[in-house]
Amino acid sequence: MLCGIDEAGRGPIAGDLVVAGCILNEPIEGLADSKQLSAKKREALYERIVATASYHIVRHSSKQIDELGLSTCLHNSLQEIKKTLKAHTYLFDGNSTFGVEGIKTMIKADAKVAEVSAASILAKVTRDRSMLEAAKLYPQYEFDKHKGYITKRHIELIQKHGYCDIHRKSYKVKALQPTLF
Repeated sequence: MLCGIDEAGRGPIAGDLVVAGCILNEPIEGLADSKQLSAKKREALYERIVATASYHIVRHSSKQIDELGLSTCLHNSLQEIKKTLKAHTYLFDGNSTFGVEGIKTMIKADAKVAEVSAASILAKVTRDRSMLEAAKLYPQYEFDKHKGYITKRHIELIQKHGYCDIHRKSYKVKALQPTLF
């Protein structure tokens, strides 16, 4: 039995880091890397996955990321998934296990292995939904458009409004740093 693992939200400057583990109990048609699917297709697959698979989703807030660091949050997430989902093999998309024993890695596993594709979809849909909720709380940041990633517009909005509670203050963005000259 294989548990696929993937994350969403490693790179953004705002919002949660979401890590999902998934064991498929039956084949699901249409699985692919979540980034290659439309939002509508991801949502439909998400519902199918949660209805038929064994899964666990771990979230770390921007505050936890600032306090613990991204690597520690990823390490803790992988540990929690291993404790929660029992499998013979754990496969994480990427090239690092973040110090967690008993996890294999594969670059682009989210596009090659169904269980990792399913985990990718679980993580991305969970994160995207949370960013849509954040857009309602903080409409001035337009989180519904950029999902917390560093875009030119997002930087302009931070420069205008400052950071809000879900921004990762430990992330250093060159365009937001004061200049010495």
